[in-house]
Amino acid sequence: MPNLSPIQQDALRQVLEEYENQYDPNERMLSSEAYKVGYHTTVRGGAMHPTRESLAYAVALLDSGNAESLERAAGILRRVASLQDQDPESKTYGIWSWYLEEPLERMSPPDWNWADFCGVQLLAAYRDHHDRMPGDLPDILQQAIVHAARSIERRNVAPSYTNIALMGTYVTLVAAETFGMTDLLDYARDRTRRVHEYITYHGSFNEYNSPTYTAVAVTELSRLLADAKDEQSRTFMREIHDLAWKHIATHFHPPTRQWAGPHSRCYETDLRKRPKTMAFIQAGTRNAVPYYQNEAIPLGLDGYRVPLSCPDEWIPLFASLESEKSVLETFTRADPLSDGQRNAVIGTTFLGRRFTLGSVNYAVMWDQRRNVLAYWGTPEKTGYLHVRFLHDGHDYSSAHIAAVQKDGSLLAALAFATEGGDTHPNLDLLQNATISAEDFRLRFQFGGDIEAVELPETWSSGDRITLKDRDIVISIYLLCASFADRRTSIEVHRDDKCACVDIILHSGSRESFDFSKMNEACVAFCLRMQDRDEGSQAQWDAFARLEGDRCSCMWRLQSETLQVSVPRKPLPKDTLRDSLEMQIL
Repeated sequence: MPNLSPIQQDALRQVLEEYENQYDPNERMLSSEAYKVGYHTTVRGGAMHPTRESLAYAVALLDSGNAESLERAAGILRRVASLQDQDPESKTYGIWSWYLEEPLERMSPPDWNWADFCGVQLLAAYRDHHDRMPGDLPDILQQAIVHAARSIERRNVAPSYTNIALMGTYVTLVAAETFGMTDLLDYARDRTRRVHEYITYHGSFNEYNSPTYTAVAVTELSRLLADAKDEQSRTFMREIHDLAWKHIATHFHPPTRQWAGPHSRCYETDLRKRPKTMAFIQAGTRNAVPYYQNEAIPLGLDGYRVPLSCPDEWIPLFASLESEKSVLETFTRADPLSDGQRNAVIGTTFLGRRFTLGSVNYAVMWDQRRNVLAYWGTPEKTGYLHVRFLHDGHDYSSAHIAAVQKDGSLLAALAFATEGGDTHPNLDLLQNATISAEDFRLRFQFGGDIEAVELPETWSSGDRITLKDRDIVISIYLLCASFADRRTSIEVHRDDKCACVDIILHSGSRESFDFSKMNEACVAFCLRMQDRDEGSQAQWDAFARLEGDRCSCMWRLQSETLQVSVPRKPLPKDTLRDSLEMQIL
């Protein structure tokens, strides 16, 4: 049995109460609403029986320690283990589908990460409870774990895929130590070394500053430090663990209790809608951030059993902001063969007394990205600004942003790829550089607590729009907007969920757009955030020039000049990325 602290025991009881009504005794699995994503699964809603969550629920039942729960857990484990592809000759060897109702052959495409996610849960069940399991169940779990570990070994994901690189390292290393698999142990040790070498070289994570996946990374590192025995691997993972907590601490904004941007991957912009992330921060910082008071901390179906511990030196950064500051961080270093910093991914985060503004110098406009992100207000009433580019209402992954930021001032431009993805950077690629659309627009989306946000009724091209909310002033200046010879327009609107300022590049009848034939497709803007009592500059010295094959933008501030230059014509995505220029003079 795991040794759970009182906080973990309270969280476990909460989990068991929450998921009791989701258990389906007929299928011996949980039943829950399908994931709301547009890739891997073809399921678009309805009640499904998920494999990963069912395994995690089985572990929670085992951790409760009572006989009735053991019987239910055993049934779940047998059921889900039987759904694994255990044929070594199969392309999907060692993995599971997301749902009972959607076998691997019907997924689009199958998700190889399920060997990692499910392997972690099976190891927890086996390591802590195999001596209590009935009949041949321990043997069944051992076989499933070995197949998952071999699948992970075969896939051999790159260290750049941070959370899966770490999770797969845990599964292969701990499985090898648990079952005495010498060759797999050699692989896991080497994998640990490669992951450590890669992250140490870059100084950060490819999946940078992610409220979802940095938390996953810390969770897996904490799990590994608790369970793995190999000392060299533990030393490597301890260094990465402490580095991850440093990144979280230096991007945390105590005045709003939000995890400041930019975020590489994020599912909810407002942290208050992610109870598991808030619980993760509170538990890891030993209540330095008291999101939950006089109640159990909702650590989640899996998180309750992981011993989280932020290093002492970083905890004060969660409690208070001693002074305003900008955090400049290279998330991914430039390729040594490239020209200087052109291919580096660099984030800038300004942490102010009333607001925070974060941006990344380069990224695609995928729906999981938060490339330009601001928060303001209080922990109880936080507003946010998220800059998006939409194709028929969904974030468009073939739009690329280049940005440069100085404190609360940001200059950015968007350009377009000819062969990128639509809703996902890699899974639904454009065919022949062409996509049909009824609508393309750049959106400045205001969400959270924004009842007091003052929006202008209209906005004309060339004007500066100013929005006010409590003690914050946000100014946006559109420098240029050109898209396939279309006449652009501007729309200001709000509903009960958000307020939006949209730059509309195309809206109306459905048409096919061949990006390889477009002579011009680019948008550029300035954005400034400041305290209301700072006053405002009467006229901005900012402009964009469309000359030759470039859109070159400049914004002269009091002591620095921000510059961004992007191609006017859509290009292949790698060529596009290498052609972006961003600097502060």
